[in-house]
Amino acid sequence: MEELLKNPVFASHVVAASGSVAIGTALSYHLDTIKTLIQVGASSNKKLNATQVLERVKSVSGYAGLYSGLSWLTVGRITSLGARFGVHEILTAYYKDGRIDNYVYVSEALFAGIIAGALESCLNSPFEMIKLRKQVAAAIHIPVPSSSISSVKSATAPIISRLLPGFIPDKVALDRTVNLLSVLSSKNHNLGEALKNCPWMMTGSGKPPDVTDVKRPQDIVRLEGWRSLWRGLRTGIARDSVFGGIFFGSWQFLHLAMLNWKAVGMDPPPERNDEIGPLSPLVLSLTAGFSGSMAAAASHGFDTSRTRSQCIVLPKYLAMERRLLKWTRPGNWFERFTGIHPADRNLLFRGISARMARSGLSSFVLVGTYFMVVDHLIAKS
Repeated sequence: MEELLKNPVFASHVVAASGSVAIGTALSYHLDTIKTLIQVGASSNKKLNATQVLERVKSVSGYAGLYSGLSWLTVGRITSLGARFGVHEILTAYYKDGRIDNYVYVSEALFAGIIAGALESCLNSPFEMIKLRKQVAAAIHIPVPSSSISSVKSATAPIISRLLPGFIPDKVALDRTVNLLSVLSSKNHNLGEALKNCPWMMTGSGKPPDVTDVKRPQDIVRLEGWRSLWRGLRTGIARDSVFGGIFFGSWQFLHLAMLNWKAVGMDPPPERNDEIGPLSPLVLSLTAGFSGSMAAAASHGFDTSRTRSQCIVLPKYLAMERRLLKWTRPGNWFERFTGIHPADRNLLFRGISARMARSGLSSFVLVGTYFMVVDHLIAKS
């Protein structure tokens, strides 16, 4: 590994790849935030648009809220995109082995993209989960409690302090629940304090806490467990597999079309693709951006379903009950297989234009920046 890092060509590719991912993510992140909030805030009778989302974020956290969670996504994408392109290159190198013209069929590029996308989803899932929680929290106003810090700490039960430190229970909801249960016979004289020690009564109403209260990584792990970082993995694998297959398949198709276009008029006509010469970084960027938009449109339904599932707070004791009771997933066989909830059937295409724009811009900047930086560093070295 040390020898690879000392190799100037390998080091140039690493620096170019990391920098291009960071720049592409930063330039398109505001579109990702708009897309996420449109998906999360959508319902069957309510449809948000980009203007409403921008006004909401501006009123709650300012324009800086559009970039909430950027660092988490950047770190995750440097790892996951490296795995996506690396696995794709390894598989296509296997396909090209022994061929004279160094040729890769579109179907082979599509299959390699499907496998690479599945691996990308597994690596990027925890970072995407934390990023989404921070994006949603940036658009929701958190009221300041009127009680003092000391009284809040004294009123918080130990079970709540362990599961979600710093969480403030809803005293109004708890008092309402105590009044409803007071008509029943009970051996416990202090019903309110007893309910505080039940984990499912954290909020006082039996409902899980809001997503704004569970946005930090340590809070997610304490309340929802390590498995929650990979929630919606089945839908994520379906999304990234479709995205990777369409992206690399269409990119290979457009790449071959551009090579054939470049070969027109060459004398003598080239017998192999290597004789045509490489395409310019601008052409590669345009084809990658168009392929990214197409792949985003094809996989957007899975993206909406996963985004909405990751925004739901599911404490680990409820997840354990579902496993013990062998809870069956709702929906038809396709929805159960891909992880889509039937309640999201009419919402799967919300925010598709924002995601297409974000994927197209990110792919354009990523590929263009990568090739320009690599050419500059290699020529300089």
